[in-house]
Amino acid sequence: MNHDLIVEGFHGPGGWAEGRRILGLTTRAIGMEWDAAACATATAAGHTVIRTDVAAYPTAPFKGRIVGKVDSPPCQAWSRAGKGLGLVDQPLVHQAVEDLSRGRDTRAKLLAACRDERSLLAAEPMRWHHDLRPEWICLEEVPDVLPLWRQYAAILRGWGYSVWVGILNAADYGVPQTRRRAILVASRVRSVTAPQPTHTQYPGNALFGESLPGWVSMAEALGWSAGQVINTRGDRKTSGGNEFSADGPAWCLTEKTRSWVRRNPATGETARITHAEAAVLQSFSADHPWQGSASRQFLQIGNAVPPLLAAHVLSAATGLPAPAVTTPTTFACAA
Repeated sequence: MNHDLIVEGFHGPGGWAEGRRILGLTTRAIGMEWDAAACATATAAGHTVIRTDVAAYPTAPFKGRIVGKVDSPPCQAWSRAGKGLGLVDQPLVHQAVEDLSRGRDTRAKLLAACRDERSLLAAEPMRWHHDLRPEWICLEEVPDVLPLWRQYAAILRGWGYSVWVGILNAADYGVPQTRRRAILVASRVRSVTAPQPTHTQYPGNALFGESLPGWVSMAEALGWSAGQVINTRGDRKTSGGNEFSADGPAWCLTEKTRSWVRRNPATGETARITHAEAAVLQSFSADHPWQGSASRQFLQIGNAVPPLLAAHVLSAATGLPAPAVTTPTTFACAA
């Protein structure tokens, strides 16, 4: 059989898939996703998604077919914004990765010992890597998963893959948001390294070559006038840590972005952030066809991989030219 298929676990609403579109990667792709609203969004956007439990889906139907494997396991169990029980479960997840890399499926036993049932999903990609040995691999998760990705890297290098693993900030790739993520890029047919940044926090510094443009601001991406402020916590009595200027990139989006309020100090006017504006801050198009309730839409947006970041990571994995630096696509709204 020809290796002519990309398989994406934990597909979500289409962050990686939209990244493939940006990159011009036209290889046929199939995603797997459990959440019904995310499946509906991805399908409405034209992507092929199977609604299924990734951990229960067999690898055998894809034997000899996969060219690329992409995974962004759920981050809730690992994120410091939540209970962080995935950090408690970390030794069990490392054991699962080690066992799966040797073809031993101990997931049921290890899952019974986990504090958070989602923790072990971060080990799930190794089952596919062991069974199918794709040509290239991309993994993405919250920064606390970096030690796990380093374990993956050591195993993959032992199988002959070239691997890069580290932390990337989406703002360095033109996304109007300071979103840091643990990334793994691997290939068994080419040497890989980190994708080259296209933007910088400190423009004008050409010490290491041609100066890069500065980070894209929230106001720039959304077509707002300068000087506006974002309040992330509403009218709470406690002070500190709940406002930032829209003249820089947005803070990292989560499902709680639905409560963000834009305030114009010059006029006193306020407006709540819409899901379409939040999508633009993730580098989706303003008209991406989000499905489900308003809260489910914000959840999908907050959990998604920024497509522009995904495009650069996929470029590093596949060897396709990275997306060109362009001016931000602004969202048509009142300033």
